Amino acid sequence: MTPEPAPDLAALAAAVRTCTACPELAATRTQVVVGDVPAGARLLLMGEAPGATEDETGRPFVGRSGQLLDELLAEVGVARADVAVLNTIKCRPPGNRAPSRAESTRCRPWTERQLALAAPAVVVALGLSATRWFLGPTSLAAVRGTVHDARGLRVLPTYHPSAALRWGPDGEPRRLLRDDLALAASLAVGA
Repeated sequence: MTPEPAPDLAALAAAVRTCTACPELAATRTQVVVGDVPAGARLLLMGEAPGATEDETGRPFVGRSGQLLDELLAEVGVARADVAVLNTIKCRPPGNRAPSRAESTRCRPWTERQLALAAPAVVVALGLSATRWFLGPTSLAAVRGTVHDARGLRVLPTYHPSAALRWGPDGEPRRLLRDDLALAASLAVGA
């Protein structure tokens, strides 16, 4: 389903909530997780897909990964309420599997339109899937921590909060994710 050119984020969100382009996702989701885009947000965080808690609440990054993300944002002096948060796809894949290429392709126009309307100064790609959504085939190690130009957006790839959780509070992914969020925050303010 290709979105009609929406004049604003509210109109786009209303249209996204009616999408049934991915029959399996439409049949198994509780609700579409459109994302959070506060007015004037200069920093945008992009994940892969909603998880179970996100599917239940209709909001991105509110489960364990989201709680860690909120904690790390606070550590670098950024309020979650001031940050836009999206996923590359808007519906939870069953069993928390990775989105298929076809699902990502069908959802891409919605997300691209959100990015165009949000117009963030900096986008943080959380994890390899979100990074590849912007940069194509690559490894996270090859691109993490460096700002890349992707379709006119400044994109900073980094670890997904779930990787930081797996490695624990003293693990390198957590430290690097925090460092990258601090860099993104400084770039967003300076842009």
